[in-house]
Amino acid sequence: MIKTLEEGFNRLKLPYSKDIDNKFVLYRELLKEWNKKINITSIEDDEEIYIKHFLDSVLLLNEDNINENKTVIDVGTGGGFPGLPLKIINDNYKITLLDSLRKRIDFLSEITKDLELKDVKLIHGRAEDYGQNKEYRECYDICVSRAVAPLNVLSEYCIPFVKAGGYFAAYKSDNISREISNSDSAIKKLGGKIKEIKEIYLPGTDIIRKIVIIEKVEPTKIKYPRKAGKPSKDPLK
Repeated sequence: MIKTLEEGFNRLKLPYSKDIDNKFVLYRELLKEWNKKINITSIEDDEEIYIKHFLDSVLLLNEDNINENKTVIDVGTGGGFPGLPLKIINDNYKITLLDSLRKRIDFLSEITKDLELKDVKLIHGRAEDYGQNKEYRECYDICVSRAVAPLNVLSEYCIPFVKAGGYFAAYKSDNISREISNSDSAIKKLGGKIKEIKEIYLPGTDIIRKIVIIEKVEPTKIKYPRKAGKPSKDPLK
């Protein structure tokens, strides 16, 4: 296990500073405080928060993209993961956080204010609705999501937000071979193509995180995403 968050970042070869440390400490404390009032996370141990929320969120970053200037939307962000840790490490990102629960958005509003994060937009609503909204549809360089949904369902939520040439990064667990094969057709229908699957060990653990990188190769047909509730009830095949 890791002893400090800085140790974990060092293992990932990501930059760390006193300012970054202060932000993550405050984030952790506010997360624990709010978690007593609303259900944000089942993880309450400090070290597990560091590993399974903060470090897990930033696995997408490396020396090639650490300072890139991109627009990013986090769909089903929950407690702000992975969007806010990505923003803390790369302040160049213009981040939109989307969640269907108003209380989580209220929590994220306090977090972004207390951490003095700029260029963070909060949206209360459903991905199916905002994916059809011209202000958000195909407007982002990157979509990220750690939402718990099968990849074919998650792709319908997320790919419509991505502009052609951008990508969707789906944070998944280790055993996803069947999920990948069941999603191939759906991803193509939505204008995407699996570019690569990153396999990364969470620092200090034997947990493997897989991040499915889906490139947006053509515009999504206007019929997608379907109406709210339809993608989960009748997943694309």
